[in-house]
Amino acid sequence: MKDRQFGRTGRVVSEIGFGAWAIGGAWGDVSEDEARGALHAALDAGTTFIDTADVYGDGRSERIIADVLKERGGERPYVATKAGRRAAPHVADEYNRKNLTAFIDRSLQNLATDCLDLVQLHCPPTEVYYRPEVFGILDDLVAAGKIRNYGVSVEKVEEALKAMEYPGVVSVQIIYNIFRQRPAGLFFREARARNVAVIVRVPLASGLLTGKMNAATTFAADDHRAFNRNGEAFDKGETFSGVPYDVALEAVEEVRKLVPGNVTMAQFALRWILMEEAVSVVIPGAKNAGQAKGNSAASDIAALPAETMGALRALYRERIAPHVHQLW
Repeated sequence: MKDRQFGRTGRVVSEIGFGAWAIGGAWGDVSEDEARGALHAALDAGTTFIDTADVYGDGRSERIIADVLKERGGERPYVATKAGRRAAPHVADEYNRKNLTAFIDRSLQNLATDCLDLVQLHCPPTEVYYRPEVFGILDDLVAAGKIRNYGVSVEKVEEALKAMEYPGVVSVQIIYNIFRQRPAGLFFREARARNVAVIVRVPLASGLLTGKMNAATTFAADDHRAFNRNGEAFDKGETFSGVPYDVALEAVEEVRKLVPGNVTMAQFALRWILMEEAVSVVIPGAKNAGQAKGNSAASDIAALPAETMGALRALYRERIAPHVHQLW
């Protein structure tokens, strides 16, 4: 497993992390044994970055992480969580001192620690980025010793650019994959210039870029790929990266032609992301140990040829960009 600098925090983390949404909920049934096995496998493979959130399974994901880390002992990996989505209603005014403090106190308890490595505002309403007082509250929580660093998880490139204007923001989490290439422009340039860490989520476009789905694939009722295709529960860009399912399936077949025979499509898609130097860590999810091992192995894949990168840019530009580029 190769490592990368995590922005200006002074930390070094594995370039492939563990995204813990799937072991929390909204991805169909994942037993606690499977969840624990997935996390153990990732850590055994050299993962030193875990990303979770207080709303993943209403704290289930955080609690499983705490249990596994206690069981393993030794040096603790870098654990990032998120706060804000527990707000009801989810509006800018709910990002206040009382709520944020309560959310963070709850995560401290769930993760069984006295200080959180990284807290990210969890895709807040756009208006939050224009409220300096919210970031001042986070500064106060750092001063109080409850969090070491803070960042943001965003839906839109514009939100990421605005967030980086606040000096305390050390990281931005954003969707970036073969089907969502817009961050590679202005955002990545600005992140590098400001030494802001970039966490890449939804790297496999909700599983599309594993190449294992087709028109007949079905999803459980509690899987967001069934209930959020049009943004019914949260931003539709979180589900299949916002690409219409039929369009995406056709594009996947074009991607398949570029994948070397000795790697899986998922590994190929992860390696494509790691070709970007601005990326600090990519956080694929895993529902079992096999998936976690496969994701981790992508760190060992050779760099992709220039002609392959060019073909994927052209595929995005011609087939995918009209559906997503200006929306996020």
